[in-house]
Amino acid sequence: MTNLFYTLFAISISLLLGKLANYLLAGLPASLYGMIFYAVFLQLNWLSADRVAVTNQWLIRHMGVCFVPAAIGIINHFQLLQQHGLALVGIIFSTTFILITFIGLLSERFLIKSVTETSDMRADND
Repeated sequence: MTNLFYTLFAISISLLLGKLANYLLAGLPASLYGMIFYAVFLQLNWLSADRVAVTNQWLIRHMGVCFVPAAIGIINHFQLLQQHGLALVGIIFSTTFILITFIGLLSERFLIKSVTETSDMRADND
């Protein structure tokens, strides 16, 4: 029972830090920041992996319960999916393609810029 409280406390602290990071940075969802904090705490051994393992495994085994409301929502609006399903699929694929292309172009631009700045700094030091 103490491991359960330890795990819930660790997850709560990570989520609170994630909410703080989201408030300050606003780049990612708070839950994703919380998962990053949780993973970092485990990697740095600030949290005992042995104490959280059993509770985490139980939570993962019963994760399907969390997705039931989404499935019910889809079933409740199935007629809309039948009417607009092809449009939704098209929108999902096109926006994903646009997003990946945009991120790729930005990362190329900044990576090339940082590589040229780094090589310019090395040339100046030589």
